Amino acid sequence: MDATLDQHAAWLAKSLGRTDYLPLRPEDAVALADAGAVVDKYKGTHLFREGDLADACFIIEEGEVELYRNNGAEKSVVARIGSGSVVGDIAMFQERPYLSSARAIRNTTVLRLERDRLVPLLLARPVLAMRWLVNGLSQLEATQQRIIRLMNRTVLEQVAGLLLDEQDSYGDVLLSQAAIAELLGASRQSVNEALAQLRSEGAIETGYRRITVVSEDRLARTSST
Repeated sequence: MDATLDQHAAWLAKSLGRTDYLPLRPEDAVALADAGAVVDKYKGTHLFREGDLADACFIIEEGEVELYRNNGAEKSVVARIGSGSVVGDIAMFQERPYLSSARAIRNTTVLRLERDRLVPLLLARPVLAMRWLVNGLSQLEATQQRIIRLMNRTVLEQVAGLLLDEQDSYGDVLLSQAAIAELLGASRQSVNEALAQLRSEGAIETGYRRITVVSEDRLARTSST
């Protein structure tokens, strides 16, 4: 097997074939990797744009992608997604235009899968199709849980919950205050005030375009108030 193909197949098996449910067989991971094309996207470049016909979907291998919609002259950020996320597949399967734009917010590597190659592959490999379904439902559930958590909450509670969700393994949240405001649909002033309060309570530390979670317990208490 080609070394590059082997590398991407191993990553797919780990990402889509999590051992909690129906692990992805090596031959399925190889077939999926072989059906796609690895694409590197530089910061600021698009995977696709809102309104384009969805002829392909993308699995994010490394990096981070911002999903946003245009509202006239303004841009509304829908979500930020990272490694292991699949984007564009719902519109692709329905043969409809993409509902949002997807832009790399740092250098990102993706596996691009065209509909004409992916659909026959899923039909021929039921284990792979089931894993794809489970992965998609897991992403949808995570989105729904976030929406539920944000309903009827103050900006302070929303910011605390978002920081808990977005922190990496080191406790860092690589989001600017403007990005947090866009994700929550709140004003920058209200987000700044919320961050200042969380900082004064010892829950976080802040720096240039970076927030570090100091106390998950304090954030959790605030987000569930």
